[in-house]
Amino acid sequence: MNASVAAEVVLRVDDEAEVVLSIAPAAGWVVEEHLQITVEGLAVPFREQYDAHGTRLHRATLPVGTAVVAYRAEVSPPTAPAESDDVDTVRYLRPSRYVPSDELGDAASIFSDLSPRDTVERVPAWVWEHLSYVPGSSGPTDTAADTLRAGEGVCRDYAHLTVALLRASGVPARLVSAFAPGLDPMDFHAVVEAFVDGRWEVVDATRLAPRHHLVRIATGRDAADTAFLTTLSGALTLESVEVTAVAAGDIVADDHARSVLLR
Repeated sequence: MNASVAAEVVLRVDDEAEVVLSIAPAAGWVVEEHLQITVEGLAVPFREQYDAHGTRLHRATLPVGTAVVAYRAEVSPPTAPAESDDVDTVRYLRPSRYVPSDELGDAASIFSDLSPRDTVERVPAWVWEHLSYVPGSSGPTDTAADTLRAGEGVCRDYAHLTVALLRASGVPARLVSAFAPGLDPMDFHAVVEAFVDGRWEVVDATRLAPRHHLVRIATGRDAADTAFLTTLSGALTLESVEVTAVAAGDIVADDHARSVLLR
């Protein structure tokens, strides 16, 4: 499960902007890393902050010009999987910005007679069967309800709909952004963790990357908590994003009928 990961983000800053980046693996994953932020070739200082899940946030103020964020790391999984508490199981049953699970009760009714274990197995399979993966088919403000109506989307949309149907069925669920060795086309990836049998298990309705090789970046309610870039003030344009994630050994095929824990 060891891997080499990297990301380069290029931004055009039109008005001095305060940004938060979430591109580094979560606490406990990194063996060695390098992060540099420059604007017109000059280094920009940043500070690191952590959230309750160990998500590492890098905050910086970017002057006007072309900004380049360059990150690379060698990673190895923590010794223990992510844990939860009673607060988490409540938080991740509630509707959120991109996951209006309270609007999807009718859609989730087909899972109403299932046990929590069967629901966690069936919901991602249903999303995989009923959505089409179409790059560029959704916008940054689309919710799980929009995705359900459209019947298509990208990994973010698959994850939001999976989370919504799980929450509407009484199963706590949250979104995780990750580096994903084996993903094609390569990018930051979005998957879901569902709380069942006392632990968080990772599911991926896109089935585009083997879950055993995922490297956790950020964990939260939906994309509002896990976006790789958040602009707090100012104005900028995202010019390009290049992501690399390479497993140290052979890629292990994924059996989606089996439970996987994301550390």
